[in-house]
Amino acid sequence: MSVFSLETARGNPVTLGTVDKLCSNLGVTLPDDEKDDYKKLLAVFHDASQALMEMDDYVPSVDEARFPREDIHYPNSSENKHGAWAWKCSVKDTESQRTGLLSGKMLALKDMISVKSVPMLLGSNFIRDYVPDIDATVATRILEAGGHIIGKAVCENLCHSATSHSSGTGVVENPFCEGYSAGGSSSGSGVLVALGEVWGSIGADQGGSIRVPAANCGIVGLKPTFGLVPYTGCASNEPTNDHIGPMTRTVHDNAVLLQAIAGTDNIDDRSFGAPTPSNLPDYTEAIDSLASWKPLAGKKIGIITESLSTPATDHRIVETFQTAASRFEALGAAVTSVSIPMHSQGAAIWTGISKPGGFLSKASGAFGRRGHQMLELNCKFHPMTQENWEAAYSATKNIYLNGLYATQTFPALLGKATNLSRKLRDAYDAALSKFDVLLTPTLPYVATSHAAADAKPLEQIAKQVGLTANTAPFNQTGHPVLAMPIGMLEVLEGPGVAAGVKLPVSMQVIGRWWGERTVYQVAAAWERENDWRIM
Repeated sequence: MSVFSLETARGNPVTLGTVDKLCSNLGVTLPDDEKDDYKKLLAVFHDASQALMEMDDYVPSVDEARFPREDIHYPNSSENKHGAWAWKCSVKDTESQRTGLLSGKMLALKDMISVKSVPMLLGSNFIRDYVPDIDATVATRILEAGGHIIGKAVCENLCHSATSHSSGTGVVENPFCEGYSAGGSSSGSGVLVALGEVWGSIGADQGGSIRVPAANCGIVGLKPTFGLVPYTGCASNEPTNDHIGPMTRTVHDNAVLLQAIAGTDNIDDRSFGAPTPSNLPDYTEAIDSLASWKPLAGKKIGIITESLSTPATDHRIVETFQTAASRFEALGAAVTSVSIPMHSQGAAIWTGISKPGGFLSKASGAFGRRGHQMLELNCKFHPMTQENWEAAYSATKNIYLNGLYATQTFPALLGKATNLSRKLRDAYDAALSKFDVLLTPTLPYVATSHAAADAKPLEQIAKQVGLTANTAPFNQTGHPVLAMPIGMLEVLEGPGVAAGVKLPVSMQVIGRWWGERTVYQVAAAWERENDWRIM
């Protein structure tokens, strides 16, 4: 321990009572003849901390001359018929002679990704009036690649819902049928891409939040290898689960967007293991080089047996998935089943990290991380007030209650779940040593109808029970996972039953760490030969 001074400032508030209160909180006592010493040391720490907090924060500059922020406005109902836009704007490169991978392409960003001067809502009234003062790394890379950011897509309430009824701005409607979930938490991103209002969007995935809306909206969504896309400038839930990735209508477009945003930025410690942007694999070439006949010859594909019997699974999903998987054989691949018993515990392992970890990161701010902290945003989360609490979504309250309970009752839970997540990764890696990719259904059932506006907490959460059993495990193991549409099924409940409404079914393609090229090859080969809309 380093102590740089024993002098304290006049008016220092630390007293012996302060020390006694801290000891009481810890459940310990100090000898009376030592208390004054600890009071002095605490007072010195107070002064040093006070001085640090009074220093100007470091905020990296943004090139607003080259990338001006224009037409920033809250969308009116006529331009937001599905409730998918959180905010509208126009940000693009003014140096028109420049060209790049995304030249002329319009994109949206999930509304937990920073664009300086464009308000960030995070889908919630839990926090208010936050306007970022930086651009996220992904935003900068999109702009430098020629992309045109035309707005922020609705994010479900603090990224805490896998269905699309929780945002403070209102429900987000499924692009295939009003009254049904678009999935979450990247709900707006999924809808805007599916409708063609944008070419692509950047979503965030902490337990399935790219892949769930991709599945419900009939688009392609990739959760990349952990850290491949830097998280700098994005609001975090739990750092080891955080992923940023592309959402597009086709596999090829997805590869193009990943090419533009991937690679370490040497700021976010999640990205430190990733290659530099100049040393990335060529993701689009992996697709373009596919043979016209038997493009997957020699590839071995494994279906995870346990993924077909997760809680709440609709047998029709399994049948649609198995039909889709069998079509890889016509492409030259060998398709067999593989048992990974740990997969059945994956969601529980994820819960053991996401609840206490998510609580701790909100209750005290992120810790133990290298990167840029969005300090103003962090300060809006604590201290907790009754006003914040009453504005919170049921899943947010549940995280706070579960997380606090875990820290008090199961203090080793986070550590134990972290170790088990490594065991889970080893189990997938063992299978991937024998297979090029693994397959699962993305979701166990098609999109559900929205919860009622006055639904109680259990009624809200019931709409997503078991939904992420096949998605959440891979947030903890970090493997790249692509969700893609493979068919349509009739709804079994809600307003579309009488009309025989059909909604999309999706499949996950899971690769080895840094194996996005292979994932794209497998997915693109299937997509090229099959029309999921009539399956």
